[in-house]
Amino acid sequence: IFKGKLPIPNLDLMITNIVDRLADRIRWGYFTAFLLLLISYILTFYITKNLLYEADQVNHTNKVMNNLDLLQSSITDAESSVRGYMVVKDENFLDLFNKSPAKTDSLFNQVKILVSGNDLEMQGLDTLKQLIASKFQTLNSGIQIFRKNHFELNDSMYEMGHLGKVYMDNIRRIASKMQMTEKDLMTQRDNRLKSSSSLIIVINILSLILAILLAFYSVVTFNKENLAKQKADLNADAFRKQLEIRIAELHKLNNELVELKSIEKFAATGRIARTIAHEVRNPLTNINLAAEHLKSEISPNSETDLLIEMITRNGNRINQLISDLLNSTKVSQLEFVEHNVNVLLDESLQLANDRIELKGVKVMKEYAPDGCPVLADADKIQIAFLNVIVNAIEAMQPNTGILKIKTQHKNDDCVVTISDNGKGMTKEELSNLFEPYFTTKENGTGLGLTNTQNIVLSHKASIVAESTPGQGTTFTINFSNS
Repeated sequence: IFKGKLPIPNLDLMITNIVDRLADRIRWGYFTAFLLLLISYILTFYITKNLLYEADQVNHTNKVMNNLDLLQSSITDAESSVRGYMVVKDENFLDLFNKSPAKTDSLFNQVKILVSGNDLEMQGLDTLKQLIASKFQTLNSGIQIFRKNHFELNDSMYEMGHLGKVYMDNIRRIASKMQMTEKDLMTQRDNRLKSSSSLIIVINILSLILAILLAFYSVVTFNKENLAKQKADLNADAFRKQLEIRIAELHKLNNELVELKSIEKFAATGRIARTIAHEVRNPLTNINLAAEHLKSEISPNSETDLLIEMITRNGNRINQLISDLLNSTKVSQLEFVEHNVNVLLDESLQLANDRIELKGVKVMKEYAPDGCPVLADADKIQIAFLNVIVNAIEAMQPNTGILKIKTQHKNDDCVVTISDNGKGMTKEELSNLFEPYFTTKENGTGLGLTNTQNIVLSHKASIVAESTPGQGTTFTINFSNS
């Protein structure tokens, strides 16, 4: 007899492997994409940092060039101020000249700070500083001579003018040279900026291409593995359906085998009962006749009467036991009429009502709405139901028992289920349940369930018991209408 579940060989493992492989590929795809994007971001960050540095250097070059222009402009303004003073002879014209040294010195210091890292330009600045000082000294000397000469020009002033021009030309030359140097640096920095910008564009384009390729790879991989998974799922569903069909067939064969074994066991019990009845009743009849004969032949006295009465009483008891055994195993003549099985169960419950109330049992009904009609001999099937119900009541503890009775349709059959929450039975007890004289009750005869099985089998039905020690027992009676 098949008991258990059939395994599904390697099917779940195959689906799990497909899912894991799909997850691994997607996981690696995401990891690769993350790694490439991380590298791209690092390169972009590095190049952007260089871009900012080069842009800062370009700005630095522009500041140097602008300050040199402002420096020359400040000296030129001072020279123009002195010339205006000599032409107009108004001291107000010297305001700009008086301010120029401080302004020029400030601009010079800014340039010096900006080119402090360039040794060549620092040498040029030293020369430039001397020339500026000489230029302002020349201008100042010219003013002093002009004032001493009563605001008239003379040859010394003309010489001072030519000397100032030489200083100014040298200042312009050195400033121009420094500006050219800065322009060359700016050109180099512009080129580096362009290269860095181009590199960023290339990295962005490559990142985009890689992202597209990875996305395409992920989509293709997902679709491929998903198709494989769907195919595996379809195969699994088909296999499960076949398995369910085989299990249903096996379950049906298993039930049929159990029923056949039960019928065979019942038939063997009937044969044994008839053999015992035949072999025992003949000697028993002789014993009873001999006892009657002794009673008539022996003079009556209390002791002999007691012994003869004991022989007769026990002989009759043995004869009754044999009759009960024969009645519980012989095929009865039944009158089949269609009945509502719900009504038959209610009538059986009514017969057991005194026991139910005395034991404090709670009855729970779950009946089929249409009444679940069956062809049955009402009196006989009520006896079968009553035997099962009484056994269930007696197996439960007082005031805690719950008796559940359920009727339902299964295909074309009517199934009656009677369950209790009593002490239950062991496997050994369950295997001997329907045998004559087997009982778990102290005062039971052991023929009630044997008679119940006889009645159920006579109705071309089946009865099966399931039990768990400490949890209760369930009897299932299946009336076949096919």
